[in-house]
Amino acid sequence: MSGASYSSSACTLPGLMPNGHQKSSSEKRCHFQMPLHYPKYRKTDYETMPEWKVDSLLSEYGLPVIGDVNQKRKFAMGAFLWPSQHE
Repeated sequence: MSGASYSSSACTLPGLMPNGHQKSSSEKRCHFQMPLHYPKYRKTDYETMPEWKVDSLLSEYGLPVIGDVNQKRKFAMGAFLWPSQHE
């Protein structure tokens, strides 16, 4: 996933930049914003999680929601489980 960039819906207000400088109204500055709570699911939770829930989780973190349900589950496990939890 190196070199990939993802955007989320966290954007600055029109006309204001984070440092207080003005910008034109046609510019839109977006950035990734980490949700407050890191998901605390086990491997077995991901393996049985319904597709809509996997989609929602990945979207919440600004991660891609592509592939079939098994690919999404595998991606979520790789993103959110520590290596020792993959066993």
